Amino acid sequence: MKTITLCKQCVNPSTRPNVSYDEQGVCLVCRFEEQNREGTIDWEARRREVEEIIEWGRNNSKSSYDCIVTVSGGKDSTRQAMFARDELKVKPLLVSCVYPPEQLHERGAHNLANLVSLGFDTLSVSLNPQVWKKMMLQGFLKFGNWCKSTEMALYAIPIHAAIAYKIPLIFLGENPAWTIGEKHGHLDSDASKMKYCHTLQGGDPRPLMTEEITPRDVHFYRYPSDEDIDYAKLRIVYLGYYINDWAGHKNAEFSIKHGLETRTDPPEKIGDLWGFSALDEDFRIVNQMLKYLKFGFGHVTDQVCEAITHGLMERDQGIQLIRKFDGKCDPSYVERFYRYLGISEEKFWEIAESFRNLDIWRKDEKGEWKLNVDYA
Repeated sequence: MKTITLCKQCVNPSTRPNVSYDEQGVCLVCRFEEQNREGTIDWEARRREVEEIIEWGRNNSKSSYDCIVTVSGGKDSTRQAMFARDELKVKPLLVSCVYPPEQLHERGAHNLANLVSLGFDTLSVSLNPQVWKKMMLQGFLKFGNWCKSTEMALYAIPIHAAIAYKIPLIFLGENPAWTIGEKHGHLDSDASKMKYCHTLQGGDPRPLMTEEITPRDVHFYRYPSDEDIDYAKLRIVYLGYYINDWAGHKNAEFSIKHGLETRTDPPEKIGDLWGFSALDEDFRIVNQMLKYLKFGFGHVTDQVCEAITHGLMERDQGIQLIRKFDGKCDPSYVERFYRYLGISEEKFWEIAESFRNLDIWRKDEKGEWKLNVDYA
């Protein structure tokens, strides 16, 4: 039995893939926020750096657009699209991977439409919903992560668009090292290693393919090769690295003022304290529960980590919220999910339980599952 240790300042768990602590047991995110509060980050230098990147993008674009900004219509993409256009004065092409109609929530459709209505040209790509669903099922069965294929498409489509339209500069949102503590290569704005993160793992869809799914079906799931990216001279950049108050709650506050629609469900049903994350669809609530079984933490942990590092709550309060709400998922969301994939409730729980991490979970004297966590 292993014990989940936590960052000594926030609650970033040791089971998070690629999480890093320093010798004092403090995570990257907390150290970054300390630097920001102490004024040791040179934001003027970062502004000059991003302006040089933009000038490079303009000079190398063979299109009417200076750059591509990846979006979903949510809080982060609304903030980054408007920052790029209004603060950095670029002409962006927004690129979005849209969920199939059966999965897309009206809220998600509203939010993307709202972002477009704010004055942007937008390329939205919808993939074959039958292939989409089969790939999702394989991700759930093989990895306990239905999002594996959808995130492949989400990250690969903007790269395909950049190559096709000859727009070499691509802006993503935040470097996850500085928001949740997952290090995917570089610690600056360079996002070229994102394709090797825990979920994408190189962007190869073959592990999710079946006899029914041919290589021609998965073009937009396959991340372009490093050779193709080098040939197209692409530059992939975390825009959040250049925004000094980039944070989930700040982005939500900004985006709500510009028309973002959020959730109203209570946290005991959705495992979400504030309801402004991943608004496009509802199966993500199920996936956070699965993450909780696999790694011992869910979305509430992510939210609490951010809130503590930004001084919005004390660590003890965060721990109580995690104990109360982390990994929660109302049965109605589970039912909609397994019906969508065409499997039974029994099959769903058989697969879900097969991914429970017995290194960190144990049954108590009442036969109930308990996490082995060091809350010190």
